[in-house]
Amino acid sequence: MPAPNRDGLKIVDVDVKDVRFPTSLGGHGSDAVHTDPDYSCAYVIITTESGKRGYGLTFTCGRGTEIIVFTIRSFKRFLLGKNASDIFADFAGFWRAITNESQMRWIGPEKGVTHLAVAAIVNSLWDLWARIENKPLWRLLSDMDPVELVSTIDFRYITDVITPEDAVELLRSKQAGKEERIEFLLENGYPCYTTQVGWLGYSDELVEELCDKYLKLGFTYFKVKVGRNFEDDYRRCSAVRRYIGDENVLMVDANQAWSVGQAIEWMKKLAPLKPMWIEEPTSPDDVLGHATISEALKPYGIGVATGEMCANRVLFKQFLQSGGMQYCQIDAARIGGVNEILAVYLMAEKLRVKVCPHAGGVGLCEMVQHLQFWDYASVSCTMEDRLIEYIDQQHEHFIDPCVVENAKYLAPQLPGYSTQFLQETLEKYTYPRGTEWEKMIKEGIFPQPDETEWANP
Repeated sequence: MPAPNRDGLKIVDVDVKDVRFPTSLGGHGSDAVHTDPDYSCAYVIITTESGKRGYGLTFTCGRGTEIIVFTIRSFKRFLLGKNASDIFADFAGFWRAITNESQMRWIGPEKGVTHLAVAAIVNSLWDLWARIENKPLWRLLSDMDPVELVSTIDFRYITDVITPEDAVELLRSKQAGKEERIEFLLENGYPCYTTQVGWLGYSDELVEELCDKYLKLGFTYFKVKVGRNFEDDYRRCSAVRRYIGDENVLMVDANQAWSVGQAIEWMKKLAPLKPMWIEEPTSPDDVLGHATISEALKPYGIGVATGEMCANRVLFKQFLQSGGMQYCQIDAARIGGVNEILAVYLMAEKLRVKVCPHAGGVGLCEMVQHLQFWDYASVSCTMEDRLIEYIDQQHEHFIDPCVVENAKYLAPQLPGYSTQFLQETLEKYTYPRGTEWEKMIKEGIFPQPDETEWANP
């Protein structure tokens, strides 16, 4: 479909908010490295002169969100006064411009805080485009002509693996049966696994209770956090294996806790529990280390999953080429938004690596469902050994939350990227002046914000 009519699409406002939820109070989201996260996000609202809006976010763990907020503000010059239709007509050009601003790229480039900021902006633009077309994002992507979709991607640095021409050919080869696959998604949804049973901060009693709960909800795939203490890991994983039975699937996630040698030895000892994968066994930047771990664990039937903290498409390219990941875990809010994620899906398909998105964070479940639905309709065209992560947190704060029934994501129906917060949520949890935060800070539950955090509006 062509870019929308330009009338009324001049961008007149870009609002940015620091939104935080006090998840550390309950140990929610806790793992071997991120021991006390307060699930948070930098939240962007783009407004056009006709009043149309796009909503986007990038996930964080609390402290530091204000840094991303200020970085997004510094990128406003790429948006204010521009027509959204012109951006969509040359989305790859816009993406390259904002990620490679001649001075700001020095504090990147295409990684870290600047890239997280770009992700929130780009995600809000895609939400706006889908709303203009009155389609959920996954349908917008699925309905695009291959040439049009490929035109949104910056292929710089990845043409040694896939060129724009290769990508168009790949997508064209998958056109047959697409409408039937879309109908299947609408009727059946997409399978998922739960991490909700396995946070390190949870008591044994709560873990057992949650295993029982999610088994009754139809889940057959369960992920447990590991990496802090082997004896404790073995005890907890053994308990979960006992609760879920041998007929169901166990995965484990170390969240970058180990060296390469530690990862191999630790997982050999956990191998009798038959985990399907070890997630993030070591540094997220260590491509060769992951390849070494993958090769060492292959005889044990344990795959390596990683990607949630890959900085950009170039690192993904190397992981995919090296054999360092058997399960590619894109994160909708870490690399540079939808455009760059599309490139990763296409490389993964060409190199025959399964994509199982990471979704442990604010709004991630809401976003990655759209990407994985598009993948089934238009790219991999299969669900074999592919799953979406499901975390049962913060969904109640969204106008269009994800819906999971019988361990399957149901197809999003409303226009957009499912990223709009309820107004009440913004009033309560915008940091530090939301009503809930003012109350918790006053009561001493949380410390006073520092000078940078106080600078948030």
